Amino acid sequence: MASKFGMASGIPERRVRPIWDAIDSRQFKNALKLSATLLSKHPKSPYALALKGLILERMGKFDEALSVCLTAKDMLFSSASILIDDLTLSTLQIVFQRLDHLDVATSCYEYACGKFPNNVELMMGLFNCYVREYSFVKQQQIAMKMYKIVGEERFLLWAVCSFQLQVFCGSGEDKLLLLAEGLLKKHIATHNLHEPEALSVYISLLEYQSKFGDALEILSGKLGSLIVIEVDKLRIQGRLLARAGDYILAADIFERVLELCPDDWECFQNYLSCLIGDNSYWSKGAQNNSIHLPNSGDCKNLHLTEEMFDSRISRASDFALKLAEKASSDSIRCPYLASIEIEKMKLIYGRGDMDKLIEVMIQYFCRFGHLPCFASDVKMFLEVLTRDKKNELLEKLVESCGALVTEPKKLLGQSITVFKVRELIGDMCTLPATDIEGFAVEMVDIYCKNLPLSKDLDIQESVHGEDLLSMACNILVQLFWRTNHIGYMLEAIMILEFGLTIRRHVSQYKILLLHLYSHWCALPLAYDWYKSLDVKNILLETVSHHILPQMLMYPLWNDLGDLLKDYLKFMDDHFRESADLTFLAYRHRNYSKVIEFVQFKERLQRSSQYLLAKIEEPILHLKQNADSIEKEETVLENLKCGTHFLELSSEIGSKSLTFNEDMQLRPWWTPTYDKNYLLGPFKGVSYCPRESTQTQIKQMEANALKTIERRSLVPRMIYLSIQSAALSIKDNIEANGSLPEHQVPSELRILLERYANILGFSFHDAINMVSNVQSGHNSSEKSYHILKRGSSPSKLRSANCLFLNGMGVGGYKLQYIMNFGVPTATFQSRKSKPH
Repeated sequence: MASKFGMASGIPERRVRPIWDAIDSRQFKNALKLSATLLSKHPKSPYALALKGLILERMGKFDEALSVCLTAKDMLFSSASILIDDLTLSTLQIVFQRLDHLDVATSCYEYACGKFPNNVELMMGLFNCYVREYSFVKQQQIAMKMYKIVGEERFLLWAVCSFQLQVFCGSGEDKLLLLAEGLLKKHIATHNLHEPEALSVYISLLEYQSKFGDALEILSGKLGSLIVIEVDKLRIQGRLLARAGDYILAADIFERVLELCPDDWECFQNYLSCLIGDNSYWSKGAQNNSIHLPNSGDCKNLHLTEEMFDSRISRASDFALKLAEKASSDSIRCPYLASIEIEKMKLIYGRGDMDKLIEVMIQYFCRFGHLPCFASDVKMFLEVLTRDKKNELLEKLVESCGALVTEPKKLLGQSITVFKVRELIGDMCTLPATDIEGFAVEMVDIYCKNLPLSKDLDIQESVHGEDLLSMACNILVQLFWRTNHIGYMLEAIMILEFGLTIRRHVSQYKILLLHLYSHWCALPLAYDWYKSLDVKNILLETVSHHILPQMLMYPLWNDLGDLLKDYLKFMDDHFRESADLTFLAYRHRNYSKVIEFVQFKERLQRSSQYLLAKIEEPILHLKQNADSIEKEETVLENLKCGTHFLELSSEIGSKSLTFNEDMQLRPWWTPTYDKNYLLGPFKGVSYCPRESTQTQIKQMEANALKTIERRSLVPRMIYLSIQSAALSIKDNIEANGSLPEHQVPSELRILLERYANILGFSFHDAINMVSNVQSGHNSSEKSYHILKRGSSPSKLRSANCLFLNGMGVGGYKLQYIMNFGVPTATFQSRKSKPH
């Protein structure tokens, strides 16, 4: 974008600068006065009008701003004598973009580029417009035009990135990458490459096409000198060799990387996978152009003789010892963690023993047991130990705790680690409740005794031993699950609130409290703790899953409205502004970020939570206005009588949703928002292992698709309920989606049957069941148990009230479709009341 000062439309800079200064200092009234003065002297200047439009937009006068800018646009198009400059166009673009009329800004630039076809500055502005519209094909075309005019490398790379976006994020075929590769080869032959990012783009093109040999040749040639950091170059070389199947040479390269960066754990795993020839590991990485952590369990299927395996594992072990000897810092963990990984792989292959594995884990504990990360470091190694060996390890950890450590902070860290490992092992299910209570008491006691260690810390820093209260809470919740004594739950809440009197900012305490209060349906308190988390920006996408599902089922409508409004505002603002980041990445020649920003934006657009929130917000408006048919009709009119969401429900099955929630922050008893172990019987385990991420995503995707499809039917059914209750209905189909009278009942029945099928019931059975409840033949409790056989609690509420609506008369349908969860007695008591 051009500078905001200059001779735009022949206006001197001294006339314009005071206006921009007033805009920048938010003195919009003063800016408007100065703009009026400027317009009086230059009444036919599109730039002066564009400035006025910008000021009006900042003042919130959107209609006036749009009108003024459209006038400026028409002036540009109608007069051949007016000079078109990028400063005027960029100012118009700002206003049109903020008013959601980016297509108008694009048309301005297209007109200007048509009038001045060789003006690169205008073409860059047009490229910016296409970036904002995510028109990858047009981006590529305009970038190639600029490259042909000036021959600059950056414009070629803009075109190459546009090719990649067409393939990665659009519907383009892989052959486009061949075309991009050809353009780069031709440019290199005549001009060479001069930027490290250009080389990275070229290598990524070849790697995506599995041309690893060509990429290695380029990296080892003259162009390889563009990557000045040696270790970065070696990492790329090692990855390419491994994906090409040359594992031994790749292992040699990874050894060199580890000598330069001895604490690179991912690199050591790459090294080990190459030594043992784990081709499944690298083929998985090839599927999505990324590298996954190796699965040691696959080593059973390796095509290695015992002698070869012993030789290569011995090489890895010797190299790990060498790294440990050369370690220059006590904080370097990779060589010692590598020894545990090697013993684990030997054990799985049948060439090791558990005692040796336990030995190296104890050695690792003596050196790093005081670190908070110890438990997560060894978690994957515990999986290969038997129950007896796990208990043996735990006993040795208890014996080693404090044996070589005298510093209070390290001793505290080791004590916490032992508790964490005990929790991972899960040996508490065999202990009496009194013993388990003793662990909780001991944790709180250790926390209190070590508080003096934190007296010199800043108020924003974490207290030493902070995890102890969280673990004590987990134990007490576990005891509640085991004994069903509510006192344990109350003690868990009190412990967490005690911890928050020491440090008010501890998010893990607040999240645990949020879920404990939610479990007892004390949602106002849960929501207060959620608000205290001060969730902002992208955390609205990753953290709001802790409270949003509960809020959707609870009548805190004002709070729910605020929650949905803040979330949707952030998401919509991000979608509007993400193109700015993409264009900045182009301008600053950071081409890998271009792909990353676009893919991130697309991931957010396919968020299941975002899609559900877009549906739930208008449903909430319908609930809040349920006492007024006129207001309901206004809301439904804005929703096109529910037809938009009806189309969405038909398409939802083909959508690939994303789940961006950080499930690791959730408590063990509710690993996902549709699971709660405390609602079921005690399963005899003291630690509920989290299911794999892929398993969680599959389960959540199936549930989310059904939920979104079901909820998207509601606005249309409400509209049809109002129509069926009205005294008269128009005879003809209207443009807004209304129907003639004879079609309303049939469509409503179809939607009700579809709703029933989503819940897992036939329409006939559901109608009979609700009829029996309404007439008193069956109790609501008995019907609940009938439904419970195949549905979750949220579905039960939906089924019960929806079919009450389907059977109801006239306007009663409206009230009860929206108020899911209303008991049958309430339905009957309201029949005598006016709607």
